[in-house]
Amino acid sequence: MKLKQFSLLLAIAITINVSHAQLKKQKNTSFKVGQLWYDTEGNLINAHGGTILYFKHIYYWFGEKRGDHQSQGITVYTSKDLYNWQYKGVVFEQSKDATSPIAEGGIMERPKVIYNKKTKKFVLWFHLEIRGRGYNAAEVGVAESNHILGPYKYVRSFRPNGNMSRDMTIYKDDDGKAYEIYSSRDNYDMRIVQLTDDYLNVTKKDSLLFSKHREAPAIFKYNHQYYLITSACTGWAPNEAALCVANNLYGPWKMLGNPMKGEKSKTTFDGQPAFILPLPNKKNCFIYVGDKWNPKDLMDSRYQFLPIKITAGGVAIPWEENWSLNIFDK
Repeated sequence: MKLKQFSLLLAIAITINVSHAQLKKQKNTSFKVGQLWYDTEGNLINAHGGTILYFKHIYYWFGEKRGDHQSQGITVYTSKDLYNWQYKGVVFEQSKDATSPIAEGGIMERPKVIYNKKTKKFVLWFHLEIRGRGYNAAEVGVAESNHILGPYKYVRSFRPNGNMSRDMTIYKDDDGKAYEIYSSRDNYDMRIVQLTDDYLNVTKKDSLLFSKHREAPAIFKYNHQYYLITSACTGWAPNEAALCVANNLYGPWKMLGNPMKGEKSKTTFDGQPAFILPLPNKKNCFIYVGDKWNPKDLMDSRYQFLPIKITAGGVAIPWEENWSLNIFDK
């Protein structure tokens, strides 16, 4: 190849790479659901199965850091608008001590962080599977920090009141009391347990909600009622979501059917519930967040932020390919 031709091709390649990098760093003004989502440095956001905590006018997105398959700790990102996220690092790392319950090679899933106003500490709960044991440990892990950005210090891991705990979420009610909602008995049972006042352990207020072989609980409260979305248990394969409602967290819970509306609603848009975000500055407005898992490359699993529509006819989560928060102003 002649020098001039090589120089021209090199210049074109550089231009394409620079343009692609600039494209990745473009400021977002909407949610492009299920597409590649880059942070402010142009890297893919790696925060799966997590939660968003709004604290002092900033959103903090905690999630699983994933490689192709392995767990790599818990990450956090920050944002002021929910569209653009800055990577802040790994806030909870796995231990290099092979004898530790949180040793490298284990699994950390579905991290949830809540703030305790009494102790002024941030508390992290997560589903923990111990190295070398597959999914047989079925424990919940707890860590805490004085600062929202961590680092978080491991406190304990255990089975709540002796019950298996896999997919789980943490819910803090209006009165400040907090609860773990968790899949138990090989995911056949959905249970709830109240946490201690410091949010670092569970109480004996532990109860069965229903036995319908469900997982991936995500909860919100509207008009004095609690709404819980779960998925069926089909491994990494997507399935049909189910919504239930109750006047009390401990039930009884009434099944309402599938809240998803639109193409692929029978497979939850090929995703699974992760959490539900109440918008802090918009009363009675909620965002459903799901994961579209890619079991061949978990880091490449996509995120599904969707508006929850509440009318006299009930609760629905319609598919929106590209939308902004202005939708809640209608």
